[in-house]
Amino acid sequence: MGTFRRVILPVAWLLVFAIIAVALVKIAFVDGLESAAAEPAPLAQVDIPVVPATRATVTNTVEIKGTVQSDAAETVRSTSAGKVVQVFVEPGATVSKGEVLFQVKAERAVAPTQTTQEGPQTAPKPVYDYFDILAPSAGTLQQLTTLIDQQVTVGESVGKIDPGTYTVSGSVTAAQQYRLLGKPGPAEIALVGGPAPFQCADVTLKNNTSDDGGAASGGLAATGGGAGMGVGAAIAGPGGGNQPEEGGTPTGTLSCPVPSGQQVFAGLGATMTVSAGVASDVVTVPLTSVKGSVKDGIVWIAGPGGTGAAPEQRTVQLGLNDGSVVEVTSGLTEGEQVLEFVPGAPAVQDPMMGPGQAVYGPMG
Repeated sequence: MGTFRRVILPVAWLLVFAIIAVALVKIAFVDGLESAAAEPAPLAQVDIPVVPATRATVTNTVEIKGTVQSDAAETVRSTSAGKVVQVFVEPGATVSKGEVLFQVKAERAVAPTQTTQEGPQTAPKPVYDYFDILAPSAGTLQQLTTLIDQQVTVGESVGKIDPGTYTVSGSVTAAQQYRLLGKPGPAEIALVGGPAPFQCADVTLKNNTSDDGGAASGGLAATGGGAGMGVGAAIAGPGGGNQPEEGGTPTGTLSCPVPSGQQVFAGLGATMTVSAGVASDVVTVPLTSVKGSVKDGIVWIAGPGGTGAAPEQRTVQLGLNDGSVVEVTSGLTEGEQVLEFVPGAPAVQDPMMGPGQAVYGPMG
C-alpha cells in the first residue's frame, strides 16, 4: 500500500498531466495551422433586378410651384405732337380702353396768299388741328404727367395705366419642359390659403434663353441637348414604385393669367397643375429602365434564361411619361423583360434605409 502511494499514484498523475499537455499543444498549434480554404466558402449571388413591359395609362401631369404677380402697368404714349390744351382724366381714375385722356393742338402749315395789284402779300391766319390722346388699355390711371400748354412729341411717355390684373407664374426645369413639349391643356390653380382651385385656360410656356417669350398656349422655343437618364432621379424602394425628383436649374417659365372674378393678391403662393396629354392602354416601363426620356431611348433586354445572360441593348421610341413610367411607342412588346436600372446608374439613397445604405443600379 505504501508503494502504491509513493510510486504508482504519482506516476499515474504525471501521465494524466502529460496527456492533457499534449492535447493542448495539438489544439493550439496543429489544428490552428490547418488551411481555412479546406472549408467550403459561402456562396453569394447578386440578381440583377428586371421588370416586364406592361400596359398602363400614362397621364402626363406636371405640378409647378409659382406665385401670383401683378401684371405690369402699360405706358401711355402721345400719338400726336403739339401743345396740350385740355386734360380730361386725373390720376387714380378708372379708364376704359379708347377713352380720351387729354387733347393737343398743332398748327397746320398753310401756303401764303398770292401778291395782287391791290396791295402787298398778306400773312395767312393760323389754322390748328386738334388731336385726342386715347387710353391704350383699361385699368387705373396711375400717373399722367401732362400739363396745360406743355409741348409733347409723338411717342413721348406721359403716363401709366395699371390693368389691375394678375398672372400666376412659376419656374420649370429642363425635365419639366421636355414633359410639356406637347401642347399643355388648361392649368388648375390652387392658391395657398386662398379659394377653391380654379381653371386657367391661357397657359404660356417661355424658354428663359429666348427673348421672344416662346409661343402661347404651349409653344416652346428650341432647346438643345438631350434629356440625360430620364426625368430627374428616381428612388426605388423595396416593393415600392419610383418617386421622381424633378429638381434642377430653372430653364423656363410657365404662366397663366388669373381669370376675372377671382380675388387674389400679389405674392400669394400657388401650385399649377398642368396636363399635357393622356395615353391609354400603352406599353410602359419605369423611367429608371430607360436612358433618355423624350422621343428616343435605350433599354436593356434581359438575356434568355434569366439574368445570368448578357443583356441586349435596344433603341426604343418614347411617348408620354408621368415622372414615374414612360410610354414606349415602338421597339418593345408587352411582357418583354428589361433591366430595372440603367447599367452604370449611380446609387440613390433609399429613405427606408439608414445612413450609408443605398440601392444600386446594376453595374455596366
